[in-house]
Formats: sequence, C-alpha cells, structure tokens
Amino acid sequence: MIENLSKKRMVFGISCLILLTIVVLIIESKWMKAGSRRQEFVIENNSTCWQRETYEVIKDCHPCTAFEIASKSQGVCVHTHNKEVLKCIGGEIVTRSCDRVAWLDERHFWSFQISLTIVGTLSAAISFLRQKTLNRRTMLKIQRELGA
Repeated sequence: MIENLSKKRMVFGISCLILLTIVVLIIESKWMKAGSRRQEFVIENNSTCWQRETYEVIKDCHPCTAFEIASKSQGVCVHTHNKEVLKCIGGEIVTRSCDRVAWLDERHFWSFQISLTIVGTLSAAISFLRQKTLNRRTMLKIQRELGA
C-alpha cells in the first residue's frame, strides 16, 4: 500500500492533490459569483404588492406540498417548489416563490457533517488496525531473524 511508495512518489502525489484542490476552489468561486444572485419569479400578476410596498413575512420559506407541485394549484410552487407567505402594508396576503428553505439546508448540513464524522471515525479505526497489523508483522519478522 502507501508504505511501499518512495518519498519522490509521495511528494508527487501530494503535490497533485494540492494542485487539484486549488483548481476546484478556483472553479467553484467562479460558479458562485455567477449563481449567487437571488432569483424571484413573478407568477401571480395580481399579487405583486411586495414589489411596490413594504411587507412583513408571515411564514418563512417552506417547501410546497407534493399536491401543490403536481396540480400546479399555486403558481409560485412551479419553479422552485418553495413558497413564503407575505403581508403587504395594504393588508393583502400573498405567496411568492423563494429559493432556499433555511431549516432544510441546516438539516442537510448536519446530515453531511454526521456522515463525514462516521467516515472519519471508520477511516481512523481501519488505519489503527492496519498499523497494529503491520507492527505485529514487523515484530514477528524481527523475532524470526533473531531466532535464526
């Protein structure tokens, strides 16, 4: 495995990984600049008071139900499958499409962190067991050489 590689090959491999990491970071930063603008879709032409007046968010951004998406009963659920409820100064209550659901993004983040923790723990355990096995093999080899 990795213990059979020479120093030259190890340095080359690590250099390639560092270069690949830098390239990925550059590409991602370019994509984030292009796609970071918030998109708002105007679907209901008679309910655009939130563009003209100040408004209050009654219900934060949340996912549309499967029925609303499939039946297209609410036009705001067509594009992003998310909606938020607003109340304009004039008293009109409207729904508009929104990009991200905060609690859903947080749940995805924590599930990702938990999976990374599990993978890291398993990797550390496997590495520990591998090192233990290699140490035992080395000790047996030394004992055989001393016994001969």
